[in-house]
Amino acid sequence: MPVRLPAFALLLLMPLALFAGVSAQELPKPAGKIILTISGKISQKNAGDSAVFDRAALESIGKHVLLTTTNWTDGVKRFEGVLMRDLLARVGASGVVVSATALNDYTVDIPVSDFQRYDVLLAFSMDGKDLQPSDKGPLWIVYPRDRHPELNNAQHEARWIWQLRTLTVR
Repeated sequence: MPVRLPAFALLLLMPLALFAGVSAQELPKPAGKIILTISGKISQKNAGDSAVFDRAALESIGKHVLLTTTNWTDGVKRFEGVLMRDLLARVGASGVVVSATALNDYTVDIPVSDFQRYDVLLAFSMDGKDLQPSDKGPLWIVYPRDRHPELNNAQHEARWIWQLRTLTVR
């Protein structure tokens, strides 16, 4: 006799099925300039023990828009990028912490739970312009602080790492 699950149980299992499908696809090798390297506890790799991404590879994950203020810019800004949870799913991440490192070697540990709970964006453009290393680019982790007042504190502000170059999943 087949087991029947209640509808709510199926809804809870759907994200797991989607995650499995996304991470099972092989990562393509980037054709353009590599702007992000991910290593550590990941199952999908395309460069030795790492996953590397150019802009096109990041965009292929699915672009999202986030409107928010920041402590480093004036007014509401329009950020475009990929959701961190989608990026981590794409590489088959299995850790609980992501160590993010910038071009200047600034490193911050970010709990993976932040990416599951909030629509944290890995932004590559602001107000329609590509982020440049001279102005927070090429990548900036941006929190949806205007939608979640609990994110307006020093602990979360330290996680807004710009000039991002590497992520290490632990």
